[in-house]
Amino acid sequence: MKLVHFALAAVLSSTIATAASAHEVWIEHDRSGPAKIYFGEPVDVSEREIDRLTDPLVFTDDRSRPIAVTRTPDYLEAAVEGSDVRLYDENVFKPWKNDEGQAQASVFYARAGRSDTRALLDFEIVPVKANGDVFTVTFKGQPVPDAGVTLIVPDDWTKEIKADAQGRFTVPRKGAGRYILISHHAEDGDRQIGGEAVSRVYHVSTLSFFGR
Repeated sequence: MKLVHFALAAVLSSTIATAASAHEVWIEHDRSGPAKIYFGEPVDVSEREIDRLTDPLVFTDDRSRPIAVTRTPDYLEAAVEGSDVRLYDENVFKPWKNDEGQAQASVFYARAGRSDTRALLDFEIVPVKANGDVFTVTFKGQPVPDAGVTLIVPDDWTKEIKADAQGRFTVPRKGAGRYILISHHAEDGDRQIGGEAVSRVYHVSTLSFFGR
């Protein structure tokens, strides 16, 4: 099943924008070995392009202490055990201009694990309680009301839901296996991304964990 995304897919029109809307970075980490970082579509192996991740920032709870990654043909690997893992990358796609000439960019975030209730990324899906099933979509530390969320649960069962006015939503448990939560957020305002000035940024964030 292909993922159907919310606002991001609706507003991007160029070739680069279409690719940005249909792909995510996500991390798979069962806490017993190294974390594996992927880029593409979680439910479609043919739509993965790990080569686009050239220099992501990977860390646990301190972004000033990045974790080195090693590259395989299908994923990046980070040697970390027993803690939540986060990633930030603003260089997956070069900034582009839409049909009206507006300069735009995408920024990707990823997190594996739900033991830490802090939001340490600009755009992050955070558990309300450690290892719980209720989460909050946050942007720069504040809840995002009515945020759109894609849920991918074991057997690649996929559902689109909307967070409440406090940015909260509950993940239905569908047994043991991989869970991936995805959200998008558009931000207007002048800033530098990838060394270029842009006036709109599309933020894409994932959180993954293994349910038992």
